[in-house]
Amino acid sequence: MICLIAYPCASQKTAKPEITMKDFIGDIDLTYRPRSYFWASDLGVNLASSIKGASRKRLYEQSIAEGEPAPPGLMQPKLSDKERNAWGWIHPQLMGGEYLPDRAGGEVEIARIAINSTTQDVTCVYVRKGKGRLFYRVVDEYGGDTLEQPSSRTSLQPLSLGGLTEFFLRAWNLKGCLGSNFDLGRDSPEDVHGFVLEASSDFYPEFGSLVRSRMDLWLQESAEREDE
Repeated sequence: MICLIAYPCASQKTAKPEITMKDFIGDIDLTYRPRSYFWASDLGVNLASSIKGASRKRLYEQSIAEGEPAPPGLMQPKLSDKERNAWGWIHPQLMGGEYLPDRAGGEVEIARIAINSTTQDVTCVYVRKGKGRLFYRVVDEYGGDTLEQPSSRTSLQPLSLGGLTEFFLRAWNLKGCLGSNFDLGRDSPEDVHGFVLEASSDFYPEFGSLVRSRMDLWLQESAEREDE
């Protein structure tokens, strides 16, 4: 998968985001943690997050919300090479998410961010069960080329919302990505927020809100530096 935007969201090794979750007070519960990541897979329930493709996932969710049967093929976790190429011929953004690595060893996706690049690039957090621990990894569609290190970790219990978001945004530099495509001190907040098409989780209801709050803080800090 080739990112065709003018300023790709590659890893920015010298400009890691400074993430201080204590900055977030509001009404977002940073201590929230799900009881389990595996209840759906244990019950044989297919969640929307099992769908790699960002556009297919969005169409599936729209069908469910409207009470309509989902068109065939939307719920497939992944497409064949032939199917993936066919979607890409319709529009490059339809390839978004389709090039994520396969989940292995009972992994499930617990969070994702999709951006408004030419190919709608998607970055996710996967988790699997291990001996007495949970094993997490952040994955992208470029074999890890857009990621910082460390992009993996473990825990004894599910992460808190604050812990998950800090891990995700340290491994994948969203602030640097936005800075490559916008002047955060001058461009409109609406345009910057519009670049993030999706920040979602089937396990953390407030994940998207926390990511948006983090973006607001970056915009505020950049605007204040411009004023100085």
